Amino acid sequence: MFRPKGIYPAQMTPFDENHRVNEAEFRRLLEFGIERKLDGIFPVSSCGEGIHMDFEEKCRCMKIVVEQVNGRVPVTPGVVASTPDESVKLAKYAGSIGCAAVVVTPPYFYKPNGAMVERFFETIIEKSGVPVILYNIPLFTSPLDYDTVKRLVRYDSVVGMKDSSGSMVDFMHFMDKIAIAGADIAMLTGREENLLASLLMGAEGCMTATAGIFPEIMVGIYEAWKEGDLEKALRLQRSILVIIRTMFAAPFPIGFKLALELRGFKMGPPLLPPSHADAHQINLVRSRLRMLMEPLLEKYDETVVM
Repeated sequence: MFRPKGIYPAQMTPFDENHRVNEAEFRRLLEFGIERKLDGIFPVSSCGEGIHMDFEEKCRCMKIVVEQVNGRVPVTPGVVASTPDESVKLAKYAGSIGCAAVVVTPPYFYKPNGAMVERFFETIIEKSGVPVILYNIPLFTSPLDYDTVKRLVRYDSVVGMKDSSGSMVDFMHFMDKIAIAGADIAMLTGREENLLASLLMGAEGCMTATAGIFPEIMVGIYEAWKEGDLEKALRLQRSILVIIRTMFAAPFPIGFKLALELRGFKMGPPLLPPSHADAHQINLVRSRLRMLMEPLLEKYDETVVM
């Protein structure tokens, strides 16, 4: 059974002026990451604005990734939807084109109780026929609780969990409940700030937006940790903290798109347009990112695109 491991980007999505996926730029962005040794791709992600895509565009996004990757690394798309039926359809499509697994997020907008969230996951797990990665993202959806995870991981098709809570307390309790359940799944962090800390506590990698923006650094942390060079891993981990805070200073995920534009990619307009009042802050973030990224990229013999 497939097991997610290593550094996966929560893949950002470039769009054209008609708010459709910019296929040529997307393929170029995917090559950028693969050339820099990413271990897999997580498209139709939160940072990739998957929530704003219609069903057909989500499927098109998956297809582009699978075609471009061409078996070089696993593809694990998000199947985010507000109903399990749509998530199941997306998951079945993902399986039909060769995706290794799907990332399942709790339902959004409405706030169902814990039992309903659990049944939402069970329905997708039971009907989709593909390996599933549980996704805890309390910033945008109802949080998963420890006991729900303990019960869900008893399904053989649950192969991993991405925790974006940012809480090492939650991360450790999730791991403990999974062990109590007798399951052996891959734990991945969804927060770039605690990649090293999560690895030290038993994580097997990450799914983060920064992995797609600065793959050299995120892969570098992972490889340094595997080699036992914790001093280097910590230095790399600290090197991106100010940049992460700066990216979050613009409306999400615009700051992350700005960073990719400074690396030379045409990311296009956000699908949720910012207000005129946001323009000044976005310009400040762009200027600040340029200043922060210049010395960082010089270490990799690259320059910021003005």
